[in-house]
Amino acid sequence: MHDLTAFKRDCLYVIAGLDKPHGLAVKSALAEYYEKDINAGRLYPNLDELVSMGLVEKSQKDKRTNEYALTKRARRELEARREWEAQYFSETENAVPAE
Repeated sequence: MHDLTAFKRDCLYVIAGLDKPHGLAVKSALAEYYEKDINAGRLYPNLDELVSMGLVEKSQKDKRTNEYALTKRARRELEARREWEAQYFSETENAVPAE
């Protein structure tokens, strides 16, 4: 997980939060988060790399649409990432004081 770009990691989080999303659903969720359009030339090569890394499974929904799902390995790695982040940030311990 440490060797992924932030964009690839965000793709994993989006896929984790949706039930077997298709590419356009992933694209839409990322565009909403980044507050800008995500072009297909950026999205699909990154999804394909996640598939080749064994973090995402791609299946064909119909002749034009693929669905994506996290592998067990990806779920373990996302959980490890969350635990790692939690040791540095806790909402109650490190809250920024209001000004």
